[in-house]
Amino acid sequence: MFRDTKAFSGFSVNDIGKARQFYGDTLGLEVDESGGEGMDMLFLTLGGGARVLVYPKDNHKPADFTILNFEVDDIDAAVDELGRRGVTFERYPGFEADEKGIMRQDGPHIAWFKDPAGNILSVLQSR
Repeated sequence: MFRDTKAFSGFSVNDIGKARQFYGDTLGLEVDESGGEGMDMLFLTLGGGARVLVYPKDNHKPADFTILNFEVDDIDAAVDELGRRGVTFERYPGFEADEKGIMRQDGPHIAWFKDPAGNILSVLQSR
């Protein structure tokens, strides 16, 4: 039924201005503010043309799961560059991370971080 339909995902933030700066300037994504007049929303364009809606929500609660994963060829380079851009990496119980914050055990190498609204994102490198 929806096989040929364009679809997109979305998530909320508590400050659309901070989200615009973080996703556009810090992460370097294309940020489209064409939500329409009076619509304070953003569309992020990801690799391959996928789009994600970011919308403000007064009673926003950060996601307690990873909402976006950015697959990279070199996780060390990505973590180093994000660190230079002011991003700090999260550590979670049960997931041993190295000094950079990269978990290199079972599965892909992965490092988690948060956006200004507290939503969880990651960079990961398949082995």
